[in-house]
Amino acid sequence: MEKDVFEAGQYYHVYNRGNNSENLFIEEKNYNYFLEKVKKYVLPIADVYAYCLLKNHFHIVLRIKNTTDLPEKFKEKIHLPFSNLFNSYSKSINKAYSRTGSLFQEHLQRNRIENEEYLKQLILYVHLNPVKHKFSKDFQSYRHSSYRSYLSDRESSIDRRFVVGLFGDLENFIFCHDERGLIYEGIINEINVQDE
Repeated sequence: MEKDVFEAGQYYHVYNRGNNSENLFIEEKNYNYFLEKVKKYVLPIADVYAYCLLKNHFHIVLRIKNTTDLPEKFKEKIHLPFSNLFNSYSKSINKAYSRTGSLFQEHLQRNRIENEEYLKQLILYVHLNPVKHKFSKDFQSYRHSSYRSYLSDRESSIDRRFVVGLFGDLENFIFCHDERGLIYEGIINEINVQDE
């Protein structure tokens, strides 16, 4: 399957997992370190709307900046900051934990987001990922997603205003997450009952 090519002004769901199902984040400090690398490499070329980092994979929803806002050196090579992010993070993890080889599974996965409704659904999906994969029973308190940033007044690299506007207002943003969360909880409870 051919991957979507990064283009200026387009929205993407970017994701990947650990090679051979390995963990990408070995200790708590690795999550923040990865986010620092995202700020360094990705924020100059993209606006980030949502993210979720789980032990063995991650999801990021973003929009590549318009051509006029891209640094000159990346206008023809939009993929390069992503390569730099993953190479830098991998080298650091390999050195810190005395490991060798690929940390990430093959190449970065990316899907273009073609419409606003799909963008909203992906933001919900990404924030609810900890519940879906049973890393947490409660997406609201999961520490490694951007959801809590939306409820905070603290400075953030997330483009909160744009996303809250997509949902109408903060109250509806929270409502949509809670409603979808109840569906996920119901599915997981049903699976647990069947497993007993």
